[in-house]
Amino acid sequence: MPVQTSRPPGRPSVSLVDDEAALLEVMRLGLEADFDLELAASAEEAELLLATGKHGVVVCDHMMPGEAGVDFLITVRKRHPAAKRILVTGYMNPDFFSRSTSIAGLSACLVKPVPVADLVAAIRTALVDEVSSGAWATVRVSCAGMGPWDCAWF
Repeated sequence: MPVQTSRPPGRPSVSLVDDEAALLEVMRLGLEADFDLELAASAEEAELLLATGKHGVVVCDHMMPGEAGVDFLITVRKRHPAAKRILVTGYMNPDFFSRSTSIAGLSACLVKPVPVADLVAAIRTALVDEVSSGAWATVRVSCAGMGPWDCAWF
């Protein structure tokens, strides 16, 4: 069941999609001060959330049961083209990043573990990026030199 966090109007809306409840909670804790969040435990649940309103950014894990994150974000691109899309994955393959960024129109592809600051920066960049043809990918490989409180381990 989706969890909605009530926040003052005017804040950017971000949908977080991950099948691991603990990781959703870590993301929520790291992002709730800056964004209006909606959480979903599956692509199917996220699609129901997206159908109910406007969402600025969708952040989705890649490896989920039922539907892979990149496939879900391709669907989001078709059904909700104004929503920016960010894929989070532990799969480190440059061809996958390039292909996913292109076919799903990703604003970013982040590699786990993702420091909270990097996720916030990727979301903020996606929100201000109005260039539809210049897709870019951000790849974060490690949290070297950062304390555990700086990283969202998902």
